[in-house]
Amino acid sequence: MRAIWKGAIAFGLVNVPVKVYSATEDHDISLHQVHNADGGRIRYQRRCEVCSEVVDYSDIEKAFEEDGRTVVLSKDELKSIPAENSHEIEVVQFVPSEQLEPMMFEKSYYLEPDSKSPKAYVLLRRALEDTDRVAIVQFALREKTRLGALRIKDDVLVLQSLLWPDEVREANFPSLDADIRISAQERDMSAALVESMAADFEPSSFTDEYQVQLRQLIDAKLEQGESLDTEETFGVEAGEGGKGEVIDLMEALKRSLDRKRGGGEAASAGGESDDEADAGNEETEAAKPAGKRAGTKAAASRTAAAKTGTDDAKPAARSSAKSTSASAKTTGARSTASKSTTAKSTTATSTAAKSTAAKTTASKSSGTGPADTKTSGTKAAAKPAAKTTRARKPA
Repeated sequence: MRAIWKGAIAFGLVNVPVKVYSATEDHDISLHQVHNADGGRIRYQRRCEVCSEVVDYSDIEKAFEEDGRTVVLSKDELKSIPAENSHEIEVVQFVPSEQLEPMMFEKSYYLEPDSKSPKAYVLLRRALEDTDRVAIVQFALREKTRLGALRIKDDVLVLQSLLWPDEVREANFPSLDADIRISAQERDMSAALVESMAADFEPSSFTDEYQVQLRQLIDAKLEQGESLDTEETFGVEAGEGGKGEVIDLMEALKRSLDRKRGGGEAASAGGESDDEADAGNEETEAAKPAGKRAGTKAAASRTAAAKTGTDDAKPAARSSAKSTSASAKTTGARSTASKSTTAKSTTATSTAAKSTAAKTTASKSSGTGPADTKTSGTKAAAKPAAKTTRARKPA
């Protein structure tokens, strides 16, 4: 590294000589402009608008214009400003580090001891460590008086230039004044999402993806020339990017938690999932009494019997078959109602299904026991008209 400035920290009556180095650098790939027709490089020239001549940098001065008047300031006149000639980093006060607004931080510089004995440098560093404070300093650098913060990084003093208060804009957004209500569930889920993403900050684990991909593009262009296929290079179409989708806030939180936790904890935090709900509905369907649907079909059969009046033995046979379906297999047991009842009884899905089927059989017959049921069936076969009359009474 090359020192960009030399000076001294004025710590009361203690003077600490230091060299100043830029602590940061730009890692971006440098690109220049060219003419798209022939690839010629575009260069900027300092041309005077009065004589149209290209002016050398050594012949350029600075000026200020106000109310139509222009004041030209020569280099010597600018150097005569007292602050410009100061090479002192003056410690003004020591403050708690949490009182510094991060938005005011501008650029960082390393300070190296610039004397035969670094004892004063180490003393200042130890003072900052022992008091757990940051030194607020003032200094002049590159034709500008600056405000700065002196802090410690490892064993090195770091000078961070700060913006002046009037250089930080005020955030004045009317939309922030709107009355927004956040539910307790939304706050809990957002807190859970934050907790699932909590970690210690490790800068080395992050990568400037754009610069990596730009290097990839340059290498592919050097290899393929004008036949470059960006879709083949990156695996996506050129210009393809994510599109913002307006979705429900709670749904977004649930999906985020599901992605971070693998789906398990997200389901318990946001209620049952769609799959669980579907499974619950299937269990409910399976638990329904089998006799309920059998009773519905029996009622439909009785209605049909009432409409046909005295159609010989067909209604009676169906009624008799339904009455005796649980105890004996007769010709009427081949009917749809008998098959449904028998199937439900055979599967034995629930005790309630059998009970309902028994009640349905009892309601269709005039008696209350198996003997009465058989007798009723015999009478119905001999006298279909009378049986039809008795079948309408329960209805």
